[in-house]
Amino acid sequence: MTPTTSEAPEEEAGGPGRGHGVLMCPPEYFDVTYSINVWMDTGVKVDFDRAWRQWERLVSTLEDAGTRVRTMPAAPGLPDMVFTANAGIVDGDTITPARMSRPERAPEIEHVRDRFEELGWTVDEPPTAPQEGAGDAVAFDGGLVAGYGPRSAEPAYAGLRAHRGWTVTALELTDPRYYHVDLGFCPLDDRAAMVLPEAFTAAGHAALAEIVEDPVVLTPEEGAAFCANAVVAGRTVVMPHCTPRLGRELERRGFEPVVCEVSEFGKAGGGCRCLTLALDVELDRAGAPFTAEVVG
Repeated sequence: MTPTTSEAPEEEAGGPGRGHGVLMCPPEYFDVTYSINVWMDTGVKVDFDRAWRQWERLVSTLEDAGTRVRTMPAAPGLPDMVFTANAGIVDGDTITPARMSRPERAPEIEHVRDRFEELGWTVDEPPTAPQEGAGDAVAFDGGLVAGYGPRSAEPAYAGLRAHRGWTVTALELTDPRYYHVDLGFCPLDDRAAMVLPEAFTAAGHAALAEIVEDPVVLTPEEGAAFCANAVVAGRTVVMPHCTPRLGRELERRGFEPVVCEVSEFGKAGGGCRCLTLALDVELDRAGAPFTAEVVG
């Protein structure tokens, strides 16, 4: 199958700017062939045709919401490459590639470097410690809300902050179901965010309460359905599941929830946001050197 995206070949060259939307990778080689999180069971088979349909519907849903979709070619032997949120951290016209904690995913990063170089971006060096991209470092109000524990290492954030000058709030993740921060935290705008308390320690949840002016607190059932793993496109919130209660909370704040089923990718522990890497991200700089605020 050939994906339909808004990417125009003649616009490949040149540095990025606003309006670049998201990066996605088609599920050409997607499968569950190993287990690196509690959601993955190699005994559960992927319906490949359904996965393609779900991926293509996510693309069209994002485009209908006004998001430009760029793509990165899939590579054989790398079934999780479809989860582009883990490719790296975007800041303006620069990407800092991830350093994957699991050897199964480590080879993805060379393909990430190649793709961003093709697009004319500046490609920085990965952190010296494991850090799994925007899946574990979500941009919010000019800084990063970052997760550490299951897949990313806390020292990575001190290093990134010293090198890049970013403001980082690093939160310990203790529930193996929520192994990346984007499974428990989703910014809606610079005031509001969906927050799943169960994903964080008590201290981490308290730290989020300090920086999120208008939290939409998710229930445990909403968290387990990956409601926080959503893509916000303007006032549209594209999400794998939405309860009536959560829908009312979002609508009350002026957002339109749109459910886009990605259940085949859920077999690998991924939702809508896992399948996208936001490219329109610009982070503030607080100056270096710095040790990131770490909340256990």
